[in-house]
Amino acid sequence: MPVFVPGQLTQDLQETNRRFKFWLDSLAASSEASDAVLPVPMPEQMSGLLSELLRAGEWLRSRPEHRDAELEHELSEYRKQVERLRSLLPFMHRALLSERARLEQERERFNAAAQWARGSRQTL
Repeated sequence: MPVFVPGQLTQDLQETNRRFKFWLDSLAASSEASDAVLPVPMPEQMSGLLSELLRAGEWLRSRPEHRDAELEHELSEYRKQVERLRSLLPFMHRALLSERARLEQERERFNAAAQWARGSRQTL
């Protein structure tokens, strides 16, 4: 477990909040740029969000008993970002399920075309 350095947790959370907001804003921006409510999240968006959640979780386990006003502010901001992510998760899940269905349909079309091609080669 990391050693607590006064002020370091506040600074780390501030950076995490900045990056977390960036990733959430990129999800929102991509949804505004398309006709869909929320497009399929890109792998780098998902990876960025997960990295920030894991990093913050590690830091939060080492938080001090006494918290100053700055740390409380950053914790509040982090909580808001997590709640924002939580509100987006059902839409992300729906988009991913829709994309999976689309890909499965595309695979079926490809397999049918491949089977047709093999069959037409045999008749020639």
